[in-house]
Amino acid sequence: MRLGGRLAGAIEVLTDIETRRRPVADALKDWGLSHRFAGSGDRAAIGNIVYDALRMKLSHAFLMDDDSAYALGHAVLLRQWGLAPEAIAAELEGDRFAPAPLSPERLAAFFDRRLEDAAPHVQGDIPEWVQPSFEAGFSDAWLDEARALAGRPTLDLRVNTLKATREKVLKALERSGAQASAIARNGIRIPAGEGPARLPNVTADLAFQKGWFEVQDEGSQIVADLALAHEGEQVLDFCAGGGGKTLAIAAAMNNKGQVHAYDTDRKRLAPIVERLKRAGTRNVQLHEDLSTLSPLAGRFDRVLVDAPCTGTGTWRRRPDTKWRLTDRNLAERIAQQRQALDNAARFVRPGGRLLYVTCSVLPEENERQTRDFCAANADFTILPAAESWRDLFGAAAPMPRSPDGMTLTLTPATTGTDGFFFCAMARKS
Repeated sequence: MRLGGRLAGAIEVLTDIETRRRPVADALKDWGLSHRFAGSGDRAAIGNIVYDALRMKLSHAFLMDDDSAYALGHAVLLRQWGLAPEAIAAELEGDRFAPAPLSPERLAAFFDRRLEDAAPHVQGDIPEWVQPSFEAGFSDAWLDEARALAGRPTLDLRVNTLKATREKVLKALERSGAQASAIARNGIRIPAGEGPARLPNVTADLAFQKGWFEVQDEGSQIVADLALAHEGEQVLDFCAGGGGKTLAIAAAMNNKGQVHAYDTDRKRLAPIVERLKRAGTRNVQLHEDLSTLSPLAGRFDRVLVDAPCTGTGTWRRRPDTKWRLTDRNLAERIAQQRQALDNAARFVRPGGRLLYVTCSVLPEENERQTRDFCAANADFTILPAAESWRDLFGAAAPMPRSPDGMTLTLTPATTGTDGFFFCAMARKS
């Protein structure tokens, strides 16, 4: 397919997402099934246009003076892919699958309008109702933080130290442009591509099949590291999901001690079984029912609560969720987080640690949540996480945001990762 056909396909998908209010991954999958003539490169390019358009939806629409899928698709090519209008017109000319050329009115708007004249939330490409939360969390830097969440994400991998070293995996993935991560001690990063470029399918690599590495954002690796799990300890991953942090913690413990993985959603927990086999992990026990954990109350050295959240820290990877998020969703997540903390806290032994993590950057889900929890549970105290950061990653590593050195907020702008919040709380002996 030429660029015109790819652009037309992206416009179709964007229209489908808007009219049917459906996840972007589902819309792209259905488009691919109904257009089987499109090759993998074509599907990747169409996906890139769609994701790029959704990441910067508001600012694209402002500059084009048009929020239609047609205008957003062209804006991607002009703003993010760096194509000149003449180059786009030449690509579309004579292509029977291409959409109509961009109208003179839209081109004029694009070159005449200045993004500085747009409302702040439009400049930051975030929902207007979320702006006060960003301001509360990031103060004068909130716009930079919002803009960073509208960029393309990298492909991050975690070396499975039970089976390989970082040097070994880097050599195996040399052709993919892999490089050592800036912060995570066992992390590997493959830079985000530009334009229609595809990221490599690393899960098809023999090294992945051998269990040498897992796909895991560097931020997720970092918060798992900050759990400071040691060999021989008893650890509970209370909201384990697909098991990414469970696997990382188990590897950090060198298969010694026990990691118990629990999640209220059995479907989310299911993929961990195959991942554990591939990784060679032998110290993990799975729990599908809270009742099986009850006899272990008060016995865990560390309890990780990777709480359900709005996912605002993952907007680079899931930009469609940015536009579906509501204040009602936020209120629901806050209530779920409180319940998760209350349920998980009873499993922490005296002198143990309760570790609270979200992939959100909103203070309502983060600092406020942990402060409220400690206020209601006097036997828990927040520990200074910044000290652990420096001990683990060194003084030269980029520092996450922290108002007082107690809690940490990782962001694309500060740490080059997805957005994550981390707080460690100690239970009195």
